[in-house]
Amino acid sequence: MLRTFLTALVLVAAAGCQSVPGEAGRAAQRPNILLVVFEDMSLKVGAFGDPVATTPILDSLAQESILFPNTFTTAGVCAPSRASLITGVHQQTLGAQHMRTHAFETDFEPSGFEIGYAAVPPPEVKAFPELLRQSGYYTFAGYGGWVISNKKDYQFGTPFTVWDEDSEAASWRGRAPGQPFFGMVTLATTHESFLFPVPAIRDTELAKTVAARNERLLSGKVAVTDPSDVTVPAWLPDVSEVRREIATQYDNIAFTEQKLAMLLEDLERDGLADDTIVIVTTDHGDGFPRAKRSVYDSGIRVPLLVRFPDGRGASEVRDELVSFVDLAPTILSLAGAPTPEWLHGQVFLGEARDAPNSYIFAASDRMDQWMDRSKAVRDERYKLIRNYMPQVALLQPVAFREELRSMQALQRLHDEGRLSDLQASYLDVPRARLELYDMEEDPEETRNLAGKPALRAVRQRLVDALDDWLERTPDLSAVFETEMVEAMWPGGRQPVTSAPSISVSRADDSGLVLASETEGASIAWRRQGNAAGAWQLYTPGTRLPADPCIEARAVRYGYGASDIVTNCVQDGDTAKTGEGEH
Repeated sequence: MLRTFLTALVLVAAAGCQSVPGEAGRAAQRPNILLVVFEDMSLKVGAFGDPVATTPILDSLAQESILFPNTFTTAGVCAPSRASLITGVHQQTLGAQHMRTHAFETDFEPSGFEIGYAAVPPPEVKAFPELLRQSGYYTFAGYGGWVISNKKDYQFGTPFTVWDEDSEAASWRGRAPGQPFFGMVTLATTHESFLFPVPAIRDTELAKTVAARNERLLSGKVAVTDPSDVTVPAWLPDVSEVRREIATQYDNIAFTEQKLAMLLEDLERDGLADDTIVIVTTDHGDGFPRAKRSVYDSGIRVPLLVRFPDGRGASEVRDELVSFVDLAPTILSLAGAPTPEWLHGQVFLGEARDAPNSYIFAASDRMDQWMDRSKAVRDERYKLIRNYMPQVALLQPVAFREELRSMQALQRLHDEGRLSDLQASYLDVPRARLELYDMEEDPEETRNLAGKPALRAVRQRLVDALDDWLERTPDLSAVFETEMVEAMWPGGRQPVTSAPSISVSRADDSGLVLASETEGASIAWRRQGNAAGAWQLYTPGTRLPADPCIEARAVRYGYGASDIVTNCVQDGDTAKTGEGEH
């Protein structure tokens, strides 16, 4: 995606000059942007055509929004998907493709993992909220004190330069007067783990711990879905426990959208609705077996709604293909911020809108300790999946999935020989090396057409598109994970970012100059002695504060943050290192 950088350079310079007169006025004209992310949820929304869904709040929002029903995440699981969302770069280029990096060479424990490693993206890559900060935006993750509403999970750590505030109690209220904001709020109670039965029906620590949490966080939830009304997809067995689990998901969605209503009401109450673009989506598809963690549409196809405050496009349905890597450049463009060359995605809204995607791409790699590797390419009609490890089953015993009633039903009926051939294929080996589906005739991806002579040309076109994508986007899943980790963390030790130097521009004696020897480091500063104060993101052109005694810190994504350095800056001065922390 080629971009012109003249405007970008002007904007960056303007954003960095924090005391320029009129800057607040310019910022006030730029839209606020609120991104709301449900978890583990496909198009189970009435406005997207689901007749069973009880979603009056989402349906009402849809009447005011542009709908994108052909939106796809880059992975069917949260951390790799969120890594690509927040950067606009596919997860396997970041080194964030495995689920998770902190499960590397460790044994699973229900309480969590010891840290294995953090991915180290290419040095030029930044999370788009940091780029928005460079352009004058206030950024926050979290809201309302809601549990996990500030979920990050990027796999390269959470660099302190990305968000102005990232606690569960964060909000737009921490910004300066007139400053535009970008906020990201996760609504967690549609997550796979909220499908676990309450009370627990298995005597595992994971089942019991999660059941206790679910009882607390789902308090007040009302059952609104009759299990007899749900549609059981062909890839799951139609038995009572599966029907109950699907009904539970519908009920969880109905419960969770109440928080969306509260969020929108607060936006209205604070007088911000008329200045805020609202974007609602989910981090990947359903939490069921063969959906979550897979590259089938059940795992990667998600709803996307965009409401503009001026009502443009209300109720319009756009069928174009949208990828999660398109969110970063689109949001940057809507904010009037630069869209760097290294972004993998395209702009799909606004005056700078690019031509629609011809293809979307997705990938699946290690899940916990279970190795796998698959890639997918999809156009408007056909989908091709390449399985690099056909010797392993699709449904390996991932701990969270094992607690689902649907997974237990699959295993029991498989042992009894009562699954359909399709359902059994997800537990059996070998898998097909290539899968090809006609998404118009077979949207559930149940009939593999890869061997059909009549579709040879279609298959080759998709193979070529997939190979071209892999050539254009470096694929770190093509090397052993141990080799990748050694390249990022030599000797298995996390590199530490070089501490920044502090000086004054020789060309402008009020210009602050901060620099780190670590390539790709982000740098922030604050007034010395204000340990509780927020870090200000450094950009070239930042003015020296009236009190020239400052402290600074640097971090490259995936590295440890540098020591804090301090200096009372005079012309020609450089930093003196304090005792700060890593």
